[in-house]
Amino acid sequence: MEKPRRKKRWGRRKVRWTVMGACMVFVCISFVVSSIWSDTRRFSKEKERKAQVSERTFDPAEKKRPETEKTAEPTTEPTRKPVDKTLQIYTYLQGPKSWNQGIDWSGEWGESYMDGGSFGGFGCGLCCMANIYSSLTPYQCSPVDMYRYVKKQTGYGGGMAIDWGYICRGLTSLGLHCHVERKQETYQEFRDNIRKSKCAIVLVSSANSTVHWKNTPGHYVTIFEFQEKTDKVFLADSGDPDHNRRWIHLKKVYRSLKTASNWQYLVVSGYDKQKDHWHHKKANGTWNRPSYLKVKS
Repeated sequence: MEKPRRKKRWGRRKVRWTVMGACMVFVCISFVVSSIWSDTRRFSKEKERKAQVSERTFDPAEKKRPETEKTAEPTTEPTRKPVDKTLQIYTYLQGPKSWNQGIDWSGEWGESYMDGGSFGGFGCGLCCMANIYSSLTPYQCSPVDMYRYVKKQTGYGGGMAIDWGYICRGLTSLGLHCHVERKQETYQEFRDNIRKSKCAIVLVSSANSTVHWKNTPGHYVTIFEFQEKTDKVFLADSGDPDHNRRWIHLKKVYRSLKTASNWQYLVVSGYDKQKDHWHHKKANGTWNRPSYLKVKS
């Protein structure tokens, strides 16, 4: 007969180890859970701190600014071309050849006879006066207009070359400050006078120098816009289209001044509108007006 089996009972020692093992597992689990919770909390705080910093440095105006404005590059104004002052300088031509060839600045006066004389042969001084009045004042006139004016106002008889006295008297009555000069001993003195002036009428002759003018016993021309860096002037030569509206060295003018005349040149230093007794508004006559010349109102 078999003996009944006894139920096995845990000993005290085994129970103690079991309890200790369970405690260790619980401690480990608690440590892992605590670590995870701590990392999660630290991550949340870091995210909150960054959000606060972002709010402090945020520019409200930045949000309102259009996207195109943020990326747009600074605009720069286009460089303006310098204005060419010579385009508004009048440079009339006097002769019939220029008129027959249809050259700008030539006029029907080139074929006209006035008081028994051909304008193409004597009109250089009157062209110079018309150049100056039309270039330096708000008004304008043609050489024929000037011819009629100086005949009426100065005692000039017409039909021949105009003398320095009539030129100076006529320009003065038009409000232009001017005076005549003799050729200075040195080029530097002459240069200083031209540098200070608005423009000048000069009497040149190939008898003194052929450096620029040839076969020219005596001829009035106008010079404008003296350039200090180059010593050049803008030439208005009514007798030669190839010379007209060209830049030449002032020393060529100085060498060519006609010393046989009592006076060699006239300088214009300014204009007074209140002393202008004419105020002539239109360049009359039939002439070839350049396309670049602005019409004065």
